[in-house]
Amino acid sequence: MILVVDCGNSRLKWGLHDRNGWLKSGTVPVPGLARLKRTWKKIPPPDKIVVANVAGQSARRKLNGILPGRGTAPIWVAAKRHECGVTNGYGKPSQLGPDRWAALVGAWSMFHGACLVVAAGTATTVDVLGSNGTFAGGMILPGLDLMKRSLAQNTAGLPMTRGRFSRAPRNTADAIESGCLLAQTGAIETAFAAMEPGAICVLAGGAAPRIAPHLSIPVRLVDNLVLEGLVRIANESPE
Repeated sequence: MILVVDCGNSRLKWGLHDRNGWLKSGTVPVPGLARLKRTWKKIPPPDKIVVANVAGQSARRKLNGILPGRGTAPIWVAAKRHECGVTNGYGKPSQLGPDRWAALVGAWSMFHGACLVVAAGTATTVDVLGSNGTFAGGMILPGLDLMKRSLAQNTAGLPMTRGRFSRAPRNTADAIESGCLLAQTGAIETAFAAMEPGAICVLAGGAAPRIAPHLSIPVRLVDNLVLEGLVRIANESPE
């Protein structure tokens, strides 16, 4: 039994996997981590616990106090030079975020080919994974809602309201929604244009369903891509 945890800047996602499939999963806001203690008491004791944490040391300390399993020390994922068939092209491999690393591992384990791995959350990460399993590099840009929020907070008169996409917006809300969506898709499609033939875009994250319909490239939507990668990392780690 494997418990995997993806602790992002705003939300934590977790899943319980029996090496055949998912048994349970859930999500909580990072400020509400304490409520997981009661939830995790109800699950079978895991043999392994694997965590990707990008929410800092405070979140790590809180998780250490509530993770289940007596005598089961959590594995805190850090990007490596080589793992699970993926080679890390960063000059300093550990500088790559553990969530991005796990997403790359997840994409490779699922598709075994060239992928543009996109995680569309608070930030949007766009990472190039070659057909030989090498992560060649990637970029980070503000996520869809963060783009909209920055306009609302830093520009007088622009509201933080949900608009509708349009190729020719005729009101402010639609103009913001359309501009931010096209900024996201433009970055993704520009990166994809440099990919090798036969590549696909693997798209995950909370904003993925909003972005996917506006992409004109081959897209595979994947729920919980980071958790998928964490399971593969757990299976390769020593007992």
